[in-house]
Amino acid sequence: MTLFKADDISVRFGGIRAVDSVSFEVNKGEVFSIIGPNGAGKTTIFNLISRIYNTTEGKLTFDGQDFTQTPPYKIAGMGIARTFQNIELFPNASLLQNLLIGRHCHAGTGLLAQMCFLPSARRDELRHRAKAEDVISFLGLERYRDTLIANLPYGVRKVVELGRALCTEPKLLLLDEPSSGLNVEETEGMGFWIEDIKKDLGITVIMVEHDMALVNQVSDRVMALNYGKVLAMGEPREVQSHPEVVKAYLGGETEE
Repeated sequence: MTLFKADDISVRFGGIRAVDSVSFEVNKGEVFSIIGPNGAGKTTIFNLISRIYNTTEGKLTFDGQDFTQTPPYKIAGMGIARTFQNIELFPNASLLQNLLIGRHCHAGTGLLAQMCFLPSARRDELRHRAKAEDVISFLGLERYRDTLIANLPYGVRKVVELGRALCTEPKLLLLDEPSSGLNVEETEGMGFWIEDIKKDLGITVIMVEHDMALVNQVSDRVMALNYGKVLAMGEPREVQSHPEVVKAYLGGETEE
């Protein structure tokens, strides 16, 4: 069953066509990875899905709904969450407080009730904290619950950002280079979390990634881009051995 679909999406920045008539579908319950060299248009596609950028052409569909013109602030509430290549956490807040920020799209009380901390607001707060604690337990972050983000190792911060995205209870999770800045052991651990997110939580994942070992570990299908165009799409090893992908991304030469 198709959960997400991009139909001939394009975006231009001045005279540059950063994404050029790209089409792909992501099925419910799969991990779909996007690979390609720097400047290929991978993160631009994420920015289009997140509605940070507007498409110049094409259509975006999520869970059967056209969201090509949906405002960015409504995306999390639709069930689409995202992490960033550069960690976007609040360093002077605790791990728990950062996770609770991810619950904003599920706020069930108004400003007045929250200001006066009425019973409805207290019930809402307990519900949000229970969900955050579930995520902390799922990711094994209990020992860091009350630690300021500024005092956490980089690898743990990457997991916290993943946790904040999970707190939105997404149907579709966008992971922008989750292994960026991680060592080999931490990257393997990130791969296990992604597999568990798919298997145990039933969340569909679209991942932008350079680390081919991680791509092979977790991906059901892969799409390779270069200069905003699709080079190949299919199973991980099939795509990585495609002559154009080898030439453009892996640094090899195609056979004449």
